[in-house]
Amino acid sequence: MHDGLKSEVVAYIAPKAVIVNAKGQVLILREAPAATHSGNTKSGRYQLPGGKLEPGETFEGCLKREVLEETGLGIELGKPLLVGEWHPVVRGIQQQIIGVFVAARPTSEAVRLSEEHDAYLWIDPAKRAEYDIIPPDCDAVDVCATLRVTYRGGNPDASASFDGGH
Repeated sequence: MHDGLKSEVVAYIAPKAVIVNAKGQVLILREAPAATHSGNTKSGRYQLPGGKLEPGETFEGCLKREVLEETGLGIELGKPLLVGEWHPVVRGIQQQIIGVFVAARPTSEAVRLSEEHDAYLWIDPAKRAEYDIIPPDCDAVDVCATLRVTYRGGNPDASASFDGGH
C-alpha cells in the first residue's frame, strides 16, 4: 500500500441496528468529537447504533450488546434490511467493514448515550436527507422508509409482534 498506510487490511463484520419506535421514527446518534472518544472518525455526523463483531460472539449478541452500550436501550430484532461496505483508514490501517443492517424495535424507552456519541434524534426516515448521516447508514434508513418498517398494529409494548419490513 502507499500514502503512509500499513500493508495490511483489517476486515470485520459490523452489525448495525435500524431502531424504529412506535411512531415509525428511526434512532440516529451523533458521533462525539475525537477528543472525547479516540476511536471516532466521523465526529459530528450521525450514524446508526452498532459495532464490531468480536471473535466467538453471535451476531445477535453483538448487536444487542452494542446497542445497549451506545444507547442504554434493549432491542428486539426484526429482519435484515441492507448489507453495506465501507473502507475507512483508522490510525494508518486500511479497514474493510461489512455492515449488516437489521430492523429493530426498542424494548425500553430511556436513551442513555455512551461517550462515543454526544446527541441523538428520533427522525422520520422519509426525511433522512435533512440529516448528515454517514454512508451506508443513510442507505439503511432509506430502505427503512421504502419498506415502511413499523410495529404490526402500531403497538409499542414488549408483547407486540414486530414487522421488520415484511
